[in-house]
Amino acid sequence: MSTCIAYATKYGFTKTCAEILAKKLDGETDIYDLSNLQPDLSKYDKVIIGGSIYAGKIRKPAMKFCTNHMDTIKNKKLGLFICGMSDGEDAKKQLESSFPKELLSVAVAKESFGGDCNFDKMNFIERFIMKKITGSGQNQVRISEDNIKRFAGRMKDA
Repeated sequence: MSTCIAYATKYGFTKTCAEILAKKLDGETDIYDLSNLQPDLSKYDKVIIGGSIYAGKIRKPAMKFCTNHMDTIKNKKLGLFICGMSDGEDAKKQLESSFPKELLSVAVAKESFGGDCNFDKMNFIERFIMKKITGSGQNQVRISEDNIKRFAGRMKDA
């Protein structure tokens, strides 16, 4: 079984999560940054799509990829993930609002992998907004290895 992990990231955290996930999957796995490359989905049995969340929305390259390849993607064994600072019910709501309902309904795995709030990489406006949201000016990294492991298990079982 071959797997395609296609993601969109702003600062690199989603790429890190995609790489961790790839190591937990069986078979050949290729990783694509949707800002730079578009995979040929005909080569893959399984497709995983992920993206970082900013201002409550998934990165545009991930959404555009879903929209442009909807018919192909929904006929694959599909996994969907997000990366963001929200967790629990907030993360679930963000995930469900980030992908088309047609894909959410057929996905065998859906998860939030955590987030990275690195103020050193942000511009002034982003820092200001994130300080308001988080209530802190401190860098925060929250990666959910358990969620990645559970997601990988669901993809293996699919």
